[in-house]
Amino acid sequence: MGVKEQGHVRIVVADDHEIWRTGIKKDLGDNFHVVGEAATADEAIEVIARTKPDLVLTDLHMPNGGGLAVARAVAETVPVIMLTVSEAESDLLEAVAAGAVGYLLKSTGSEELRQQLWKAANGEPVFSASLAALVLTEFRRLHKKAPDGEGISDREREVLQLVARGHSYGEIGEELHISPKTVENHVRNILKKLQLTRKNELIRYALDHGID
Repeated sequence: MGVKEQGHVRIVVADDHEIWRTGIKKDLGDNFHVVGEAATADEAIEVIARTKPDLVLTDLHMPNGGGLAVARAVAETVPVIMLTVSEAESDLLEAVAAGAVGYLLKSTGSEELRQQLWKAANGEPVFSASLAALVLTEFRRLHKKAPDGEGISDREREVLQLVARGHSYGEIGEELHISPKTVENHVRNILKKLQLTRKNELIRYALDHGID
């Protein structure tokens, strides 16, 4: 996705609390145009299919499967950002595994929310320091059990460690002597690998336990 022009980011907001959706719309300001709203995962999936937005901002916990169901259904075609009160490791990792490219807390300030969504609208994964640290821990755990080739590369590990320390893509690029775009590509690869690794682990668990 190319750089979006000012005022042209079309977004769908999904949350089962109407008051919260109203507040979010006010916080988004003039650079975002809300083209659809939803109170359940099913409604969100239908609205997204009809309006074809540039970005989806969804609550993690909603009726009909919540943000995870939304991500699984549409993440291949539109960036999905979770906005939630949950700081649970399991929720973070499940969101990534479902295909979300961002995970933000509802305590996020208005200015930071706009900045993060702007990054996501321009193709950049919204990858918080806390999520990076959790992902790194998860890879270390899975690496002990996964066959060779399923883990992250040394360079990706370097990038992930710097993200976990709160560095921006630009700062990471300077330190590693690579472009910010290359850093972004590494983060994308990390997210994809985590999704595949976790899915493979679930498949192995199902086979080992006779689940089909």
